[in-house]
Amino acid sequence: MAENKGCGENLMGMPEIDFTTFVLSLSSSALVHLGDAPDPSTGQVDYQPHLAKQVIDILGMLQQKTDKGLTDEEKALLCDMLTTLRMKYVNKVG
Repeated sequence: MAENKGCGENLMGMPEIDFTTFVLSLSSSALVHLGDAPDPSTGQVDYQPHLAKQVIDILGMLQQKTDKGLTDEEKALLCDMLTTLRMKYVNKVG
């Protein structure tokens, strides 16, 4: 991963984010918005399909824009997440 020296990233004290954790984070967010998982900050289940669609569309855009730079494992993860989330969205929204 390319480092952005001097941008204060070491001040945040968070673990390094790679493509896999980024995709999984976005996918988790979509599941929360679909009401399939509670919001980790509140513990409440909140169905907001318009927000789920936005996250799914972001993942789709990432798939289109990054395809040539991904490993086979990253491509498979992104494809699997998109398929799962799109099916859940269609099943819930119609």
